[in-house]
Amino acid sequence: MTKATIAEEPASPDSSKRSSLKRQAILAAATEVFLKSGYLGTNMDEIAALSEVSKQTVYKHFTSKEALFVEIVSSMTDGAGDIVHNDVAELDEGGDVAKYLTDYAYRQLSVVLTPRVMQLRRLVIGEVSRFPELAKVLYERGPQRAMGMLTVAFERLAKRGLLSFDDANVAASHFNWLIMSAPLNQAMLLGDDAIPSASELRRHAAEGVRVFLAAYGKK
Repeated sequence: MTKATIAEEPASPDSSKRSSLKRQAILAAATEVFLKSGYLGTNMDEIAALSEVSKQTVYKHFTSKEALFVEIVSSMTDGAGDIVHNDVAELDEGGDVAKYLTDYAYRQLSVVLTPRVMQLRRLVIGEVSRFPELAKVLYERGPQRAMGMLTVAFERLAKRGLLSFDDANVAASHFNWLIMSAPLNQAMLLGDDAIPSASELRRHAAEGVRVFLAAYGKK
């Protein structure tokens, strides 16, 4: 059997699984280190030690510190967005639109306003001059994705006569900022200890929905 033939043999299921587990361990370790130390304060030796692999293995999975940072931002943003937006059920016929929107708003607040997501946002904003594309990734897969999903949902509710507006995108923007602005600014600027409690977030969500429906609810 030639060397060329050996190189062409596919990896065994066990080796693929081990490789996947190592990649997951590296990502988990790197996330902790980046969020704790920032981009400049992070080094690959610490990530390798924390993930219990060699530095060579880290570089085998991620070609550079920058590539690893990009993967963390992308995966964390996508993960948070998936929790908020995936499997959102349609409002039942005759269902309470206020409760439906309040549940959605609370879900969005409770996912976004966590220490890890807030730390990630602060980290990306702090590195925006070094990695402008990362800020774009965070925006597109976070706020912009949320706006797009809301726009589609509001168009469906309008077709059922439950909302009334001239522009679904504008209505989605108003909803988003009624819900997100005050708690998000508080958490971003004052730190993790300033993140509102679950009861405070639910009350804020309900008040935001009440104001939204006063403007866009069924006439």
